[in-house]
Amino acid sequence: MEIQYSKRIKLMRALCLAETSADDEAPNTNLDDYDALAAADFLSCYVTFKAIQAAERSPMAERSDNFDMLSVYQAYALLAFAFLSRPLAQEDIMPNLQAAQITIGKTLFAGLPDAELIEIIEAGFNKFKLIGDAEAEHWAEFRENLDKLTIAFIIAGTDEDSPHSVEDVLPLFGQLLSQLCEAFEDI
Repeated sequence: MEIQYSKRIKLMRALCLAETSADDEAPNTNLDDYDALAAADFLSCYVTFKAIQAAERSPMAERSDNFDMLSVYQAYALLAFAFLSRPLAQEDIMPNLQAAQITIGKTLFAGLPDAELIEIIEAGFNKFKLIGDAEAEHWAEFRENLDKLTIAFIIAGTDEDSPHSVEDVLPLFGQLLSQLCEAFEDI
């Protein structure tokens, strides 16, 4: 029996929450308690955090040395959100990119002053649009790779017949983030 994508993404959120939870409390396994779009928000931040770690980047240092790089992380998370939420349209669940970008920004950059957060969110959205609208082959390939990777991530975590594990897939997010950072460092 084929599992609905919305159930997969909710399950993946529950699994990732359980992994990141510091509590000894058992995670909530009732998928009806989770919202599919909130799951996409959470997972886009989760894979972005993992990508930053895998790429051995330091947002804290970059805040003072290369502030614009924070907007690259925001754009990356927005792209991940777009690819994680796009299949939900088949179930008539429509993402709200405006709300997602704020939620993502507040999650990724918790504790930053509002002025900095607004700047990161706006610059990240501009980069997101630039990447999304770009016709150059390398941008099309980047979008395609991130799209495939987000789906592979969901499948790896929710399908016992998946040829890959989540641990196999997560480092690839770091490689794609490194490519994106390099592209914007050259601008």
